[in-house]
Amino acid sequence: MPKKNKTPRFYFSLRSPYSWLTHRELSHRHPELVDRLRWVPCFEPDAESTRLLAEQGGTFPYSEMSREKNRYVLQDVGRLTKARGITVTWPVDREPVWEVPHLGYLVAAREGRGQEYVAACYRARFGEGRDICDRAVIAAIGVGLGLDGRRLADASDDPEVRAEGVRALLDVYEDGVFGVPFFVHGYTRFWGLDRFDAFVEHLRTKALPATSVPEPVVGAVGLGRSADDGHAGGCG
Repeated sequence: MPKKNKTPRFYFSLRSPYSWLTHRELSHRHPELVDRLRWVPCFEPDAESTRLLAEQGGTFPYSEMSREKNRYVLQDVGRLTKARGITVTWPVDREPVWEVPHLGYLVAAREGRGQEYVAACYRARFGEGRDICDRAVIAAIGVGLGLDGRRLADASDDPEVRAEGVRALLDVYEDGVFGVPFFVHGYTRFWGLDRFDAFVEHLRTKALPATSVPEPVVGAVGLGRSADDGHAGGCG
């Protein structure tokens, strides 16, 4: 059952073009909210993460994306980017392991560079069409941020970081997240880029305190499997 938690949460995926566009909206239009949200990576687990998640009673909401939906997402994101005056360079995902970029985020977040890391991954993926599941790409991103590139790139080999990633996936399960971007505040949920403004208005009406929430140390288009069955500017 979804849990009540007063901290507003943003479930994002470095795979999803809709998470990318939501990140742009959040960063450009509502920068005051960036540090008030708990950022939780949502990613498709590999066999090891799936096993560890199951041991804690959780599952991840897999759903195969049809070819028709794949084509729709490409067309839809094309419209959305054109309306915003930006271009997208579609990546090609070959046997992706999503722990690589998302667990790299957890390491960057520990160093207080989580937001810069997310922005850099989105630039690499949708601006340059690079494979962010390639450890060399993540290492280069880390070095560009002044971090230990190998530590970020090899984060999935660190049992402690992997366990932290599984805790994030357990949050995905317990909060009833079925696609990204996904916003949660208390029992109230908003799914998709199309609901972002409604989420912002919800926080405004709830008079979110001015004190910031610490960045968590604890989410596209490899358009195959997706974590949603519908569409509201949301994707897996």
